[in-house]
Amino acid sequence: MDAFALGVVSSLLATALTVVGGWAFSMRSRQWPVALLSRLTGLGVRRVLSRQSLASRELATELARARWVRVLAGRGNELTRDGFAAVWEATGRRLESVQVLLPDADLGPGSWLSRREEEMRRVDLGFSSGLLTEQVHINAAYVSEVARHREHVSLRFYDLPNVHRVIATDNVAYLTIYQQAEHGRNSPCIVAHRPGLMYDYALLLFTTAWDHSRPAESSQS
Repeated sequence: MDAFALGVVSSLLATALTVVGGWAFSMRSRQWPVALLSRLTGLGVRRVLSRQSLASRELATELARARWVRVLAGRGNELTRDGFAAVWEATGRRLESVQVLLPDADLGPGSWLSRREEEMRRVDLGFSSGLLTEQVHINAAYVSEVARHREHVSLRFYDLPNVHRVIATDNVAYLTIYQQAEHGRNSPCIVAHRPGLMYDYALLLFTTAWDHSRPAESSQS
């Protein structure tokens, strides 16, 4: 009987340790210290995701309830995906405005976009010369077409270091820190809520780039 009881207790203890161990090392629990420190310091960081792609589903939810949206992107592929479809439809009705910044793809060699392309060609064999520029042109044409039908959509082009992506709403900001040897989707993403220093910093990055950008000819805003 004692041996049986000991076996039961041992099994329960092993199960408990497994559960606690899984909890201790889960992604969600690892974010608790980050959120606590952020709250104490006023940073406003809720999560730090190891890859930007992990934020896609959450981002779509935030965009669906936003009052305004600001986007500073390295190429803008996200703008043509399902997560942004509701944004374009809601602009001018529920959404007050959407401002989009894309790299200036017309500057040629020596531009910051061409430098980013050179970085990616070193780590991605499928990244042929001119591919990044072509992708930016395609995404810019998409947003320009939306802007023709939605006066609250604005598109501008920047020539600044292509080192981060910002997608911000009136409530939350997603700040991706681009890595030289990785695609943006595989780079870490900081999720910061308002109010907070990191949220304000993300908006400052966007505003600074916007103030030093040129308007797209088709949107003129």
